[in-house]
Amino acid sequence: MTLYSRITGTGSYLPPQRLTNADMVARLAAQGVESSDDWIVERTGIRARHFVSEGETTSDLALRACQQALEAAGVPASDIDLLIVGTSTPDMVFPSTACILQGRLGSKGGAAFDVQAVCCGFIYALTLADSLIKTGSAKKALVVGAEVFSRILDFKDRTTCVLFGDGAGAVVLEASSEPGILATDMHADGKHTDMLCVPGHVCGGEILGVPLLRMDGQAVFKLAVGVLDETARAVLAKAGKTEADIDWLVPHQANIRIMQSTARKLKLPMDKVVVTVDQHGNTSAASIPLALDTAVRQGQVKRGQILLLEGVGGGFTWGSVLLKI
Repeated sequence: MTLYSRITGTGSYLPPQRLTNADMVARLAAQGVESSDDWIVERTGIRARHFVSEGETTSDLALRACQQALEAAGVPASDIDLLIVGTSTPDMVFPSTACILQGRLGSKGGAAFDVQAVCCGFIYALTLADSLIKTGSAKKALVVGAEVFSRILDFKDRTTCVLFGDGAGAVVLEASSEPGILATDMHADGKHTDMLCVPGHVCGGEILGVPLLRMDGQAVFKLAVGVLDETARAVLAKAGKTEADIDWLVPHQANIRIMQSTARKLKLPMDKVVVTVDQHGNTSAASIPLALDTAVRQGQVKRGQILLLEGVGGGFTWGSVLLKI
């Protein structure tokens, strides 16, 4: 029998602390930096985001998202034999956030590891989980995207700090005799490392370099629009599908203008695009599963529909997954 993988449950979690653009403008003003709600909305489409409180960690957010996903799938945590976390903001250098999360869930024994592909982390993690299930190495997987980007933001840089938020999203992926994930596509180009990075690291108990996010916004925009179109067309071709087969585009929630451009290139109306960036901001690896769970729980995404998930992140990494939900 041919093995496939299907998403059987989704979950998400946002920390309670919600900051509107007005809150961010006030925070920037305290640093002597000018901004405005109009400036932020016009350039990004973002109106609010969520930040963790002191003491909250990536695994805290991931745990709540996973619990929701497991409940939706009707799967006990003890049945999970694969756990992959996409994150750029792990709880600690090691062990992995996935191992920490596994211990908190009580799902010991299966493989658990992190994937670091920044905003494309969930796409990479989902692709890996799909491959491992198809080879029979796992039967039930938790695939998670979770981030606390608020801790690596420079609040004197209005071009970056207003973009990002914290959150987590998760899916349960199970072996199935019916196709769920129809095709995947992953890429990277390391020559663009300096375009979006956090150029700092720990050495001898001290931080060397700059442990805050740095981004060339215009360069990122130009690259993102091109590679997202390429990967969308590639994954459709692999699955023998066309743009007309897409019921929903669930893109990385980075910037509304990037999302609009992607939709135009695919000839998709914006009412077929899941949009949460206005309320969540860019939650990096968490943004796609967060958006997916939001759309499922709001009744937008329904069983049997075909979804195109795609993301692009620092590295530079990009990729897509075409699936039947």
